[in-house]
Amino acid sequence: MTLDDATRTEIADALREAHHTGVPIPRLSATYPDMDVADAYRVQEIFIARRLSEGATVKGYKVGLTSKAMQQMSGATEPDFSVMTNDMFRLESTPVERASFIRPIVEMEIAFVLGAELKGPGVLPVDVIRATDFVLPAIEIVDFRVELGPGFGIVDTIADLAACGAAVLGANPRRLDQIDIRRVRGTLSKNGTVEQEGEASAVLGNPVTAVAWLANKLAEFGISFAPGDVILTGSFVRAVPVEAGDEIVCEFDQGLGRVDVSFT
Repeated sequence: MTLDDATRTEIADALREAHHTGVPIPRLSATYPDMDVADAYRVQEIFIARRLSEGATVKGYKVGLTSKAMQQMSGATEPDFSVMTNDMFRLESTPVERASFIRPIVEMEIAFVLGAELKGPGVLPVDVIRATDFVLPAIEIVDFRVELGPGFGIVDTIADLAACGAAVLGANPRRLDQIDIRRVRGTLSKNGTVEQEGEASAVLGNPVTAVAWLANKLAEFGISFAPGDVILTGSFVRAVPVEAGDEIVCEFDQGLGRVDVSFT
């Protein structure tokens, strides 16, 4: 880490203010050119601690930058992650206000819901399979509290909760022994038109691998997954921007069904 505690706290408070006001802050990688990944995760930790002090609880985690293209674009060498608090989850088929986000884009993902503790290091895909209760179709609403622009990189996303705004979970669970999760295909439609389609294998070859990676990464911070934790494993299609009036429908095969959200 290259920044002092006071500076990291100052950044976390600025991000928290941006979350409340809807006004993004200047790019961190420009304002603090010496800021490194360890600093960014420490800022995220302080940011989440502020939310918890306001009454939020930890509901799960998200994995981001799961494709090589996105890692290269942000200058990362591995995925990133963020804690997700309970207030970041929205009800399926319930309109959300566009104005509650700064620059929202949506992604389709598969969410894992754990039935047992999962603690790294040394977690393998087989351990993830044993610990998983079921999976669900999901939409992640990605948002940015940091201004986008040339030079936007990994420290900007990590500090900003891995750019997570909210998540919408479908209510059609499937067990991992009921599907070939690598081959789950899906489409993302906006206002009745298919915008993106893809296969879950685009997420590190297998979404199970994303959960294993995160369990081992969290061990570096002394954190383990608890029963009931929800893990968003990363998008397997390109993100789609949304505005007020848009309706998003994500449809998955192999019995996972659909999940939808509209913006007002």
